[in-house]
Amino acid sequence: MVDRTPCASTTAFAQMAGLDSKTPHPTSIVVHRQSRVLEIEFDQGSAFRLPFELLRVYSPSAEVRGHGPGQEVLQIGKRGVDIVALEPVGNYAVQPRFSDGHATGLYSWDYLYWLGVNQETLWNDYLKRLEAAGASRE
Repeated sequence: MVDRTPCASTTAFAQMAGLDSKTPHPTSIVVHRQSRVLEIEFDQGSAFRLPFELLRVYSPSAEVRGHGPGQEVLQIGKRGVDIVALEPVGNYAVQPRFSDGHATGLYSWDYLYWLGVNQETLWNDYLKRLEAAGASRE
């Protein structure tokens, strides 16, 4: 007999991937290349316009986030970054390919929703970290 009870790691992956039943799901995702904005609408009514630059500098990839706290890599010079492709990943995420070659981040529905809700705070934090590092968006 096979035990089909989800193990803790399976449950954690499902939550990390945005598969929680409470996670809003997108009803529309539109890439606006001219304005460099990803427009996303969710099934519970929320809608966000996420700048490509914000998506790029907050990529969920290990390349940007590191493999643990304190290993984050400040992304500089991303002001003009574009999304050149956006691929669906199952029923839980999208994977953008950016004009600077970055293509390893999987953006779950949960993560996209979190970015939308926290957009202003995240953006201000990014600008402060750039200033503290003496770095530029250019």
